[in-house]
Amino acid sequence: MHKTYSLRNSRAPTAAELQAPPPPPSTTKSKFFGRASLASTFRKNAAGNFGPELSRKLSQLVKTEKGVLRAMEVVANERRAAARQLSLWGSENDDDVSDVTDKLGVLLFELGELQDQFIDKYDQYRVSMKSIRNIEASVQPSRDRKDKITDDIAHLKYKDPTSTKIPVLEQELVRAEAESLVAEAQLSNITREKLKTSYNYQFDSMRELAEKFALIAGYGKALLELLDDAPVTPGEARPSYDGYDASRQIIMDCEAALEAWTLDVAAVKPTLSFHQTVDDVYEELDEDEEEPLEQVEEEEEEIIEQDDEDVPEQHVEEQEDVEQLPENEDEQHNQQF
Repeated sequence: MHKTYSLRNSRAPTAAELQAPPPPPSTTKSKFFGRASLASTFRKNAAGNFGPELSRKLSQLVKTEKGVLRAMEVVANERRAAARQLSLWGSENDDDVSDVTDKLGVLLFELGELQDQFIDKYDQYRVSMKSIRNIEASVQPSRDRKDKITDDIAHLKYKDPTSTKIPVLEQELVRAEAESLVAEAQLSNITREKLKTSYNYQFDSMRELAEKFALIAGYGKALLELLDDAPVTPGEARPSYDGYDASRQIIMDCEAALEAWTLDVAAVKPTLSFHQTVDDVYEELDEDEEEPLEQVEEEEEEIIEQDDEDVPEQHVEEQEDVEQLPENEDEQHNQQF
């Protein structure tokens, strides 16, 4: 039996956890109401209890994803509100704190805007999955008709084996099986096509959101370097703040980096332990829309080729790791501040 492998199974601490141990669980998490809202639970259960039986499980997925979208919308709105509040609080502090918190508010507000854009893209994935659900619902009647005719034939053969209705029902069963065969083939084809398309779209959107978040985080840390956190003795005055031009330039650089970002320059790419390479993972099906990909380093290619020769393909387990490429020019520029 297939058993799902979870990335959250008990395991040894990761390299990141060893470097910075994770904090304790948040005290704001609720044991009773934190899992999902009552409305989301009701919608999910209703989708699983009504409608064609074949499409019930996917209907539950679609309704659950709707709850995910609403939760992300709340997060995006609250993040923008928090950014505004940070700027308001910082405006009443010293010049350096006021300037830095104002610029940090701009960056954090942009995080909310990016999440809001991600919601629209995430919904496109959900709409694509709904199309699979609709096909499943359309296939259910043909299955039901074939099962009903089969039951009628079995009932007649048991009750009246010489009934003249049996040959007629058997002919109807042949036609029903032919119709069902076409519908099942269509369902199989569309399921694979839509599943691959929808999740490719979702993962590309996730990569864009994550890497833009990382860019903003880098520029945010550059802003923090403008703060003079050296302790002063009572009565001693801090040096006057002269970082207005630098903070404004950091915001302009961040805006330029976000506008210039594309999937072609994505810094994080998976390193697979079996025969596929990064180019195989991100290979576009449409040659006209094929995007240029970064070349894999020669040392990694040699390792992958050795793995192909030593390990049979069917016995190799897929693992994913994340390769961090060298810092880009924008991050090097930030270090100057």
